[in-house]
Amino acid sequence: MHSLVWEAPRLMHLREQPQPIPQPHEALVRVTYVGICGSELSGYLGHNALRVPPLVMGHEFAGELVALGPAAAAARPDLALGGLVTANPLTYCGECLWCRRGANQLCANRQLIGAHRPGAYAQYVTAPVNVITALPAGLSARTGALTEPAAVAVRIGELAGSVSAEAALILGAGPIGLLALQVLHHLGAGPVFIADLDPERLAMGAALGGQALDPRAANVPQVVRAATGGLGVVVALDAVGAAVTRAQCVSATRTGGLVILSGLHEETSAMPAAEIIRREITVRGSFAYTPANFAAALALLAQNKLTLDPWIVEAPLADGGHWFDRLVDAPGNVSKVLLIP
Repeated sequence: MHSLVWEAPRLMHLREQPQPIPQPHEALVRVTYVGICGSELSGYLGHNALRVPPLVMGHEFAGELVALGPAAAAARPDLALGGLVTANPLTYCGECLWCRRGANQLCANRQLIGAHRPGAYAQYVTAPVNVITALPAGLSARTGALTEPAAVAVRIGELAGSVSAEAALILGAGPIGLLALQVLHHLGAGPVFIADLDPERLAMGAALGGQALDPRAANVPQVVRAATGGLGVVVALDAVGAAVTRAQCVSATRTGGLVILSGLHEETSAMPAAEIIRREITVRGSFAYTPANFAAALALLAQNKLTLDPWIVEAPLADGGHWFDRLVDAPGNVSKVLLIP
C-alpha cells in the first residue's frame, strides 16, 4: 500500500509498505479521508518529542471497515464490514484510575495512533476495535474525519462550564479555535471574541460569528476589557500555545475567571503567575477528549452544528508534504486539509 512517511524535519515521501494485518482485537480500515493536525505540524518540524521519524502520522480519519480480528468481531457485533467508521485515536487500557473515572485521555498507558503506532497517512490503518465508532447513517466519511478535532473543541466547551450569555475569548483561528468558537456559541456564550495574526483565518472566525480582533492593530486584552465594562471575559482559550498568547489570555480574563490552555506551539513558557494568584484565575490544561466528548462531537457533526466548510481543502496523499509546508508557512484561508489516500 501507499504510505506517506515522515522521515526527518520537513521531509516526507510517499513509500510502498506492506498492508497491515489486524491483530485479534483490532480492526482494519481503508482510509477515505485523513486530516492534518496542528500537533503533527510541530512533529513535522521536529519540535515534538512524541513523534520520532520514520513515522506514518495521521490520527484524524474516517473510512471503510474492511476486516476485523477474530476477537474484535466477537466483541463488536454492532460493526458491519463495508460500513463507514472513524476512530478515537487515543487508545487506553480501560483499567487505570483515570480510565475508571471516564478520563481515558489521561490514561497512564495511553498511545496515539500516528505516534506510538502507524497512523492513517496510508491506504489502510489498524486500530483496537474498542476505539472504532460507526458513522451515523447519512454522515459522509469527509465529515466523519472531523470528529477528532471536533471532540477537542467539545472538551474545551465542557471545561468552560456555564457560559450562557457570557463573554469569551479565543486566541488562534486554526481548526481548534474555529470549532471551539462554534461549541461556545452552541453553549450560549456571547460575544465570543477571536484573534489571529493571519487575516484570512481571522475572516473565517468572523464568518462563523466571532468578534474578530487583529492583534497587530489593537491590544486584544484592552479591547476585550473595554467591551465587557472593564471586567474581562469569563473564559479565555489559548489555541496557539505561545508565551504571548498565554499571557494575553490571563490579562483578558476577569478576576476569578478561567483560562484554558490547549495550544502546544511552545512546550514551556513564562506565565504571569503573580496576576494569576492575586486575581484567583483558574488555569486549566485541555488535552484531547473523553470517549463521551468524542461521541458528543460526532453527534454535533451529524446535526450540522459544527463545520469547517467552505474552507476545507481535499488533496491526494502524495501532496501531503506540500500541504504540511503550506500550513507551517502560510495557511491562509484553509481551515483543514483532508488527504485522500
